[in-house]
Amino acid sequence: MGHGGERRRRQAYDAELGEAVARAQEGDEAAFAVAYRIVQPGLLGYLRGIVGDDAEDVASDAWLEIARDLGRFKGDGAGFRGWSATIARHRALDHLRRQRVRPRGTALEQDVLDLPGPHSTHDQALESLSTERALELVRGLPSDQAEAVLLRVVVGLDGPAAARVLGKRPGAVRTAAHRGLKRLARQLGVTDDGPGTLGEST
Repeated sequence: MGHGGERRRRQAYDAELGEAVARAQEGDEAAFAVAYRIVQPGLLGYLRGIVGDDAEDVASDAWLEIARDLGRFKGDGAGFRGWSATIARHRALDHLRRQRVRPRGTALEQDVLDLPGPHSTHDQALESLSTERALELVRGLPSDQAEAVLLRVVVGLDGPAAARVLGKRPGAVRTAAHRGLKRLARQLGVTDDGPGTLGEST
C-alpha cells in the first residue's frame, strides 16, 4: 500500500480519535476505551523501543496519568497522539532513571530527535518488516535516532509534533530520523532506487 493510503488511513483514525477524546472529556467511558484502542498499539511500540520488556508496565502508568489529566488536554486527534506520547516518554525516562543501577542495552539519553520527509524508501522498508524485528533493529540505533524513528513511524507523529515531544528543534529531529532510517534501510538491505529520495548521501 502506497504512502498516500497510509496517510489517509491515519487521518481517518485521527478524526475518529479526536471525536472519541472529546466525548471522553465529557465523561464517556466507552469513548475513552475507543481512544485507548486507537493509540495504545503505537504507544506500546514506542515504549518497547525505549524500555523493552517493561513497556506494558510503563504504558499502564502513562494511561493512568492520561486518564487523570484528560480534562486539561486541548486539541485534535493528532494532538492527542503527541500529548499521550509526551506523557509516555516522561514515564519511560523516569523508569530508566530508577533502573540506572542495572542499566540495559540501550539506556536512552535525553538526546532525542526528529525525522525525514514522508516519501522515503525507509518508511516502506520499516512497514515491510515485522514489528518485532523492526523494534529490535531500532533499539540498536543511537537513542536520538531511535526515538525519532519510533515517534515518526510507530506513533505516527509528524515532524513538528515529534520535535515537541522530544523538546528539540524540528531540524534536529529530522536529521536524527533521517540518519536512523538510512541506517535501518542499510541493515535491511533496502536500497534507494529513486534518485535523490533523501537528497544526496552525506
